[in-house]
Amino acid sequence: MAASEPLLAVTGLRAYYGPALVVEDAEFSIGTESVAMIGRNGMGKTSLCKAIVGMAPPVARGSIRFEGRELVGRPSYKICQSGIGYVPQGRRLFGSLTVDEHLRMISKRMVRRGRWSPDAVYELFPRLADRRRISGTQLSGGEQQMLAIGRALLTNPRLLLMDEPSEGLAPRIVEELIETCRTLVSEGIGLLLVEQNLGMATAVAERILVMVSGRIALETTATELTGDIEAQRRYLGVEPLAAPA
Repeated sequence: MAASEPLLAVTGLRAYYGPALVVEDAEFSIGTESVAMIGRNGMGKTSLCKAIVGMAPPVARGSIRFEGRELVGRPSYKICQSGIGYVPQGRRLFGSLTVDEHLRMISKRMVRRGRWSPDAVYELFPRLADRRRISGTQLSGGEQQMLAIGRALLTNPRLLLMDEPSEGLAPRIVEELIETCRTLVSEGIGLLLVEQNLGMATAVAERILVMVSGRIALETTATELTGDIEAQRRYLGVEPLAAPA
């Protein structure tokens, strides 16, 4: 990858479910920083994430370059091995596997080696270490999210995509999740955070992408969006997020 090239560059991306166009000409780039993508339900955010990691449906057209290499048309396992980790909406854990089995299963199959191992995940999330023999689906919502993040980290990603990680979590757990995201970014992992929770998005990332009807309608900063009540109403349909004192 050339020194001037971004980690991820999305250009003219379209995503389809059959004939239905759900992502239209999306363009953005990410380096080794945190970027948040926000928008209402049904705007195409999850479809965009799935297009990046090669999950079908949807069918992707356009260009998605990671470290200078084209991803469109590559199978999802190759994209994962190239250095993109994915934390899907809803966690997608297996009821038949314990916490430890979730982690060991991934670590045994990854050819990409690095800082992350099951022991490193337990160090990041001590609560998982205490519950390593418990089924993944018997954990609390916050613990399930920790496991989903830990599973993605075992691929030793350069870039982590997190889709609605705060969904269904108590405010205290969301605060812990924010700190986890900040820690990972400080270690040099690029982060694309897809969220409806405006507070979490602006706490994690200063650069904000707003998605409306399958398009990137606005690129702004957390500071500007927090102070723009009209933009919050227009693009997100939410009660204004008060600017910090």
